Amino acid sequence: MTESQNARAAQNSADVVILGAGPAGLVLGNLLHSSGIDCVIVERAGREHLRARARAGFLAANTVRILERHGLAGDLHRYGQEHSVCEFRTEDGRFNLDYSLLGSGERHTVYPQQELVTSLLTQFLDAGGRIHFETEALAVLDADSRRPSVTVREADGRQSRWRAGYLAGCDGRHGAARRSLPPGTVRRYRRDHQVSWLGLLAEAPPSLDAVGYAVHQRGFAGHMARSAEVTRYYLQCERGTSAGTWSEERIWDELALRMRAADYGPLRTGRIIQAGVVELESDVLDPLRHGSLFLVGDAASLISPSAAKGANLAVLEAEILARALIDDLAHGNPEPLSRYSARCLAHIWRAQEFSAWMIRLLHSTPGSDDESLFQDSLRRSRLESLRLSRTQQDWFAENYVGV
Repeated sequence: MTESQNARAAQNSADVVILGAGPAGLVLGNLLHSSGIDCVIVERAGREHLRARARAGFLAANTVRILERHGLAGDLHRYGQEHSVCEFRTEDGRFNLDYSLLGSGERHTVYPQQELVTSLLTQFLDAGGRIHFETEALAVLDADSRRPSVTVREADGRQSRWRAGYLAGCDGRHGAARRSLPPGTVRRYRRDHQVSWLGLLAEAPPSLDAVGYAVHQRGFAGHMARSAEVTRYYLQCERGTSAGTWSEERIWDELALRMRAADYGPLRTGRIIQAGVVELESDVLDPLRHGSLFLVGDAASLISPSAAKGANLAVLEAEILARALIDDLAHGNPEPLSRYSARCLAHIWRAQEFSAWMIRLLHSTPGSDDESLFQDSLRRSRLESLRLSRTQQDWFAENYVGV
């Protein structure tokens, strides 16, 4: 660090204090630091826990371009795997879509989020970036003033305060950034999709060369490769289910049934190494700025995992905010910061619309009443249109990969 940065570190201050070291916080930190902007990241987890925290694994083409543009894609190109096929299994048969041949002709890159975080963290620290692990942000203060601050609890339990020119809330939906917003300053749009998934990581090779989406009368099942040895699975479950109530035998039996293994081939099984229940919810805050505090990633919006948009939106928003902060702090131009919220919300709502469409596509409506039967017939019609209509396939491909 420079002499000036050392002095500011001793005073617990920086031009930008970033709350959270997920993909959003680390992309933002790398971009600011490489442009000479004094920044610090505070992260409540320890370094090893942060590196091991398994999350999403599908990076959109635009996310890869952002990482490439800023010299952050070296490990991704070494270890990531391009992917472009999804398979739908339904009561009416199965079909595959190679979306690299449809729409805008783009692919996903399969790259587990913990690997992305590890790479971004290594580059940030190797470049001299400042990060405080095991430091929990408690509250943002005076965000509407010229000198906001954040109170934190450090690893030894002491409370201290960091002062900043700007604060970036990259600390998720339950973090200090969201909690600190004064009532009435933002509007929250929220939707509970009334669907729950049992999210699983299995120590088992992928069973399909595609992302698998299975629609069954017993509920949805999903298959997503993470590596040659690990596969992500999802099983729709009843609301209020505890992950611990599902034995491994029951999990594999239900996956085989819903994915119609008897018709299309057995699943490769293995030890379940992670299990948790995911409630499919969506929410969006508007605006994404309160004074000197900016919301990024899950702090800005929560999106269901049905279309793999969360991490991709986080990286996109981090780049938009980084460029705007650099314009203000390095060039004296605050105008891009005033447009940050509107620019991000345009991408967020597009992703939310597609995610909601995917939820309706993949989940049967339980019951035998007129409304349930009508909605389920609409779902089957959507799948049939996706199977047969090139126009529908192009729309799907563009939105499936795009952010």
